[in-house]
Amino acid sequence: MTDFAALLGPADGQPSVPLITITAAGLDGWLAAQSERVRVAVAAQDFKAAADSVAILHGDGPADWFVAAGVAQAPQLGPWALAAAAARLPAGRYALAGDEHHGEMGQAGLGQAGLGWCLAQHVFSRYRRGEPKAARVLATASLGALSAAVSEARATALVRDLIDTPACDLGPADLAQVVIDTLRPLGADVQVTSGEALLEKNFPAVHAVGRAAHQAPRLIEAMWGDAAHPVVAIIGKGITFDSGGLNIKPGSGMALMKKDMGGAAHALALARLVIEANLRVRLHLIIPAAENAISANAMRPGDIIATRAGKTVEITNTDAEGRLVLCDAIALAAEKNPALIIDFATLTGAARVALGPQLPALFANDDALASELTAAGMAVGDPLWRLPLWAPYHDMLKSSLADMVNSADGGFAGAITAALFLEKFVPTGTPWAHFDTFAWNNAARPGRPKGGEALGLRASWALLRSRYG
Repeated sequence: MTDFAALLGPADGQPSVPLITITAAGLDGWLAAQSERVRVAVAAQDFKAAADSVAILHGDGPADWFVAAGVAQAPQLGPWALAAAAARLPAGRYALAGDEHHGEMGQAGLGQAGLGWCLAQHVFSRYRRGEPKAARVLATASLGALSAAVSEARATALVRDLIDTPACDLGPADLAQVVIDTLRPLGADVQVTSGEALLEKNFPAVHAVGRAAHQAPRLIEAMWGDAAHPVVAIIGKGITFDSGGLNIKPGSGMALMKKDMGGAAHALALARLVIEANLRVRLHLIIPAAENAISANAMRPGDIIATRAGKTVEITNTDAEGRLVLCDAIALAAEKNPALIIDFATLTGAARVALGPQLPALFANDDALASELTAAGMAVGDPLWRLPLWAPYHDMLKSSLADMVNSADGGFAGAITAALFLEKFVPTGTPWAHFDTFAWNNAARPGRPKGGEALGLRASWALLRSRYG
């Protein structure tokens, strides 16, 4: 893991290259105060101070130089304002002038920009050897504004790295070990229920989904915190690979299915943030982990399976397996009377059709919770979009043989009906938020390489920190 703390430092007098942030609107005013030499260099580099642009400029002395970084106009700055600069500049130490008087970021923008500065330098290198790049260090007189950037960068990098790891190295057993290695050293009690023990301990849906795979399915559970504090349940879908089961996906649909444990990665990263910040909660982390595989004992279309809550489900599509493992997890969470349930899942393609790859769909049974999460996401540059739990669509989940089907007929409202399925297992009156997240960058952007991504993580963290910090 990248040493993110080493990428941010105080402006303590060490030799540093000045880094000035400029908006397009402020460029002319800034240029008017510069020397003719600087103005010529700016023109020669065609620097217009557009967001994500960088110009390297000569100073007064022969060896002097400084950097001008174009940033968006507030409030569009966000956490990625300096990500392009961090990726493109030569290795070295840069003193941010924006928090003194030269730049236009301000304290709020500066606080977020440290995240992008760090993550732009993080590389998933498990499978590809290369010469490590020397660090670009950001020094500032307002180091306190960057205090949250390191922990959030570590959490985001954990999500990215887990999602980018292929299923050959991250099956249910491996995912369970990652949870143990991450949380037990922090004082959490981690328990893992595996294979046939899932039936003995009443997790039949998790067992049904994962029983056909080479690695047995698992229910991973972690508890942390004072029992007198309110219980916060964090749940993550941990399907380590999704073939679709007997309703097998085509090759194109299976290509990215190593990322189907992205919800589990989000949940684990959020749990670690909660513990490291010592929030006043009783944390209950639940990750149902399974591979949706095909073999002689695979779950079949038409099967009727039991769930922990006692409800029966007719399987109309074996590729709608994520909601099955999650319903057992939600039922388990409900047994501890939580003050809040948050679940993350790479659940439906329908959410991507509706919102594209950059916006996770948020569902919530509590308007105040939904508003708080949405506002938190906007404040930290981790946007969400709420979709409705449209009650009349419950009719789409009716079964003539069981309490419900797992997948509605037709292509209508797929993300909504999936969320409605989960809602059936949430106790009445318990605030619940469900993130249907893509967990993937389909194209590279500054600070966000193509591959696994945390979407909804920092919004959730901002809410929890605000409520329980």
